[in-house]
Amino acid sequence: MRHLKKKKIGKGKDHARKLLRSLAASAIVYEKIQTTEARAKLTRSVVEKLITKGKKEDLHTKRQIFSALPDNAARKVIEVLGPRYKTRPGGYTRIVRVGKYKDGMTKVLLELV
Repeated sequence: MRHLKKKKIGKGKDHARKLLRSLAASAIVYEKIQTTEARAKLTRSVVEKLITKGKKEDLHTKRQIFSALPDNAARKVIEVLGPRYKTRPGGYTRIVRVGKYKDGMTKVLLELV
């Protein structure tokens, strides 16, 4: 049976989940982060889904955002980023390659458009 292949970014499920949560929170609060390409690609999907939820203004989506992010990042999604991208249909982030780390991994800049 052919199972879905997933990127491995950490030392297990819990570590990967916590890493993605912290990367997404940093990307939202600072509006840009510098990380590896694989981590940026996974973080991009999390951030874009959260911003799409932030465009709606009902209680259920607000609770989902607050459960997925720390308070300061969740408030920014709801109060700042949701209204900013209200008319944009998607594609809120951009990945720009900026070089390489010492071990050869590609260094990228994940930023909000």
